[in-house]
Amino acid sequence: MTITGLHHYALAVPDLAEAESFLQTFGLETGEKNGALIGRCAGRDQDQVRMVEAPRKRLHHITFSYHAGEGDALRESLERHQVALTDPPDGATEEGLWLRDPDGTHVQLLPVDPASARPVARVDANVGSDYNRVDHAAWREAPHDLAPRRLGHSLVFTSRPEEMTDFYTGVLGLRLSDRITGLVTFLNAGPGDHHIFGFIRSTHSGFHHASFEVPSIDAIALNAERWRAAGRPAGWGLGRHTLGSNFFQYNQDPWGSWIEWFSDIDQITDAWVANDWDVPPHLWGAPPPQSFLDNREEPRSQR
Repeated sequence: MTITGLHHYALAVPDLAEAESFLQTFGLETGEKNGALIGRCAGRDQDQVRMVEAPRKRLHHITFSYHAGEGDALRESLERHQVALTDPPDGATEEGLWLRDPDGTHVQLLPVDPASARPVARVDANVGSDYNRVDHAAWREAPHDLAPRRLGHSLVFTSRPEEMTDFYTGVLGLRLSDRITGLVTFLNAGPGDHHIFGFIRSTHSGFHHASFEVPSIDAIALNAERWRAAGRPAGWGLGRHTLGSNFFQYNQDPWGSWIEWFSDIDQITDAWVANDWDVPPHLWGAPPPQSFLDNREEPRSQR
């Protein structure tokens, strides 16, 4: 396994002030670095999102981390598959290796270890016949830690999911987790989260959503209340996904894509066997809004 995780994602957006307000309302800490707006999770020393200014919103780049000792193997894989290194896009850093995926999206590969997410208190639950919370009132602790801990995964639109899957698995070393037949492909980076990256079939490429882990389902619900109290429009949730099994709440950003709080995602090992499933994206909860699968990013030829 070459890729160790999703490091950050980057969007070009028309208004950085609006972007900063949006990220702060979501629960991220913001700052400026090399002319870009950055968002970080409290207690984690790693950029999780970068935004640069441009006339229209678009996916700017995706960044993955890899083991520094596997740089030679990574370069050999790129050469074997005839994938050329490229210059970074305007507004990005020179760090690491840069290339383009089959959709033409810039991909940055950084030889760094993923930073640890901040520790959180154990969440005990009384579920079924397993009672772990005794003489302890859960409601008193639930509101104490709501902020996102880490960027967990991101999904992008593509018109060529098979080619994109071959690239990210065959060239970069990710693994297939599961698919919703004809709609969504999920990829993992080995033991850990069920997925860190994936694709939604569409007419053209674009950014769909990024997802951040919060400490509990209570944090999701309380964040959603805080979001609405701030005057932000209601999104999609609360619910539990099918593939990945995580609880979720999605919120639409000012440019038509989405951002998610999640908790309780499936953890997998190298023994995990991928399957194709004919299931909806959610096990329970309200159905997604009609706009959830709208790809409002302009086709690349029109940019």
